[in-house]
Amino acid sequence: MANPRLAAPAFGRAARRAGATVLENTEVLGIGKPGEDFVVETRGAGSFRAPLLQVSAGAWGGALAAALGEPVPIIARAPQMGVTEPAPYRIAPVLGVQSGVAQEVVYLRQVKRGNIVFGGGFRGTAGLVTQRATLDPMNTLRQLPMIARLLPAIARLAVIRSWSGVEGYMADDIPVMGPSRVLPGLFYAFGFCGHGFQLGPGVGATMAELLATGAPGVPIDAFHIARFAEAGAA
Repeated sequence: MANPRLAAPAFGRAARRAGATVLENTEVLGIGKPGEDFVVETRGAGSFRAPLLQVSAGAWGGALAAALGEPVPIIARAPQMGVTEPAPYRIAPVLGVQSGVAQEVVYLRQVKRGNIVFGGGFRGTAGLVTQRATLDPMNTLRQLPMIARLLPAIARLAVIRSWSGVEGYMADDIPVMGPSRVLPGLFYAFGFCGHGFQLGPGVGATMAELLATGAPGVPIDAFHIARFAEAGAA
């Protein structure tokens, strides 16, 4: 539960220092492989050509995979998040409750300055075209009694901000990682069902090793996109 407003730019700066070119607000219009190389057409930044291509587009990864001939069962949803006013810092670990009842699912952590960041409950709707996520204030109100069962003191704190975003959830709740089953040189890493930000550094290292050496270093066969073709999704 790192703060994406701080961590994501830090990842970007580190990538640039390592020699990567980071392009923001650049929409991918199409991907093709007319020869040995992939060609990626974008809006505003021209086209790019490379022998290897990785699709890591989060909730938008499903549309790109489908356009490349490998549809997957992915749906966009909007997590519901909030943060309280500061309180004395006492909670070091991340706390959470998992349940088959969506309303009972909660998770939280306390940052060093004292604010408690929390999430869980029902997910809202998210639009891939509009690039917008809906926030349901009633979900936040329903969350608080559930969180109070885990942390009674939170009932005395005011919620100062709430927000959402666009996440991609796979039908089987595990991501897509690894090579394409139809196009040599094509790789995927998306659909992390709300856990991608946390897993991003490890996933990046694993995929970099796979693209560079042909082997990921750790077992990732369970995440292969071919599992959906075998189940009749493609």
